[in-house]
Amino acid sequence: MSTCKISTNKENLLTLSLNQKQHSLREVEPGGKLIGRVKVPGDKSISHRALLFGSIAEGETTIEGILPAEDPLSTAECLRSMGVKISSIKNDTIVRVEGVGLNGLKEPKEILDCGNSGTTMRLLIGLLVGRIGRHFVLTGDDSLRERPMQRVSQPLRLMGGEVNGRSNGNLAPLAIMGKKLHGAVIGTPVASAQVKSAILLAALTADGETKVIEPTSSRDHSERMLKAFGANLKVSGERGRHISVSPGSKLKGKSIIVPGDISSAAFWLIAGTIIPHSNLTLENVGLNPTRTGILEIMKKMDADFEIIDLKEVAGEPVGNIKVCYNSEIKPFEIESETIPRLVDEVPILTVAACLCKGTSHIRGAGELRVKETDRLKVMTRQLMKMGAEIEEHPDGLTIHGGKQLKGSTLDSETDHRVAMSLAIASLVAEGNSTIARSDAAYISYPNFWNDFEKLRN
Repeated sequence: MSTCKISTNKENLLTLSLNQKQHSLREVEPGGKLIGRVKVPGDKSISHRALLFGSIAEGETTIEGILPAEDPLSTAECLRSMGVKISSIKNDTIVRVEGVGLNGLKEPKEILDCGNSGTTMRLLIGLLVGRIGRHFVLTGDDSLRERPMQRVSQPLRLMGGEVNGRSNGNLAPLAIMGKKLHGAVIGTPVASAQVKSAILLAALTADGETKVIEPTSSRDHSERMLKAFGANLKVSGERGRHISVSPGSKLKGKSIIVPGDISSAAFWLIAGTIIPHSNLTLENVGLNPTRTGILEIMKKMDADFEIIDLKEVAGEPVGNIKVCYNSEIKPFEIESETIPRLVDEVPILTVAACLCKGTSHIRGAGELRVKETDRLKVMTRQLMKMGAEIEEHPDGLTIHGGKQLKGSTLDSETDHRVAMSLAIASLVAEGNSTIARSDAAYISYPNFWNDFEKLRN
């Protein structure tokens, strides 16, 4: 039998340190170019799922390239509280998870703290709702306690699940009483990988088949990985929008290699495109077709990039991306059917739109109002401080590009993707900028500011 060393409080101290760093003020001088090679951190979505699925599998799961950032650490700590042995999560180490099987999770002695991670909370709801007779309470930080959970709890109630909390189960803290679940056919009103994944996790222990029908395809990391672990899962329908799970199959531990996160790569892809004389190579980037919407938009912009060394790693397509500066990028339109493939990239694409000569439109992006912040509102507020001309709509933005951005006093408003987007915008501004709470970037990209300085020439 393999042994698995349980982590110490060091990871809790790291999380505390990251929370403290989010109050940092950073000055960014414009100018220079970005040159070199960069390996972005492991994919956050895949990191979460590898921990979760490995925990309910039988035997050991090893995870190479996991993202050692605050959100996956929250997932790991919640799972440890339910009796799962997970080795310490650090840079460049293989993480070992000793699975407890589908019904092996213990009722925790304490409240499960999901930190700032919506993925942790929403997927745990699906994982726990079918643990018969066991009681769980989930909470998070101030931001997470105000983010909607009804989109997950409501379909799970159709399967017999019991989820209670503030605002009729919409807001954390949430109380879950494990119940015997039954299969159902569930149509999701929005294409959300988190909602879909929560339902699929619940379906693993339900009586009878469960089918999820999405309006458009969302990220399919859960489907790919659950099948690899041995779940009885089928994908059908137009563009794979029908996903069915039948219970009864045992999950078996696997070796997982986590590719680089294209959502983190997006900041360098856009920076390389809009910052004069830049030339970057991004290594080992995950190119799952449900995640490559940003590359589709970059083609519309006439961005200068190419994919090289394409290969498949653990069922996920992976490659390097080369990107160079283009002074004549075109305005673009993003429609609702594309949003699920680039939802986290909208903030940095908003920056790109400010540099295009012409008007760009982003539609069908209402999902961004319930992320770590209301990203549509926050990006509009911050970029307008820099002189951008942006119209905010209920589900999107209209950006009138071609205006010179001005250095300003900016604030990430605690959102990691906003912090990194403002950093790139500051490089092409006229005059210095300061970014309050700039180290929110650590939530998904612990080495962002180090890479930022390393690539500047």
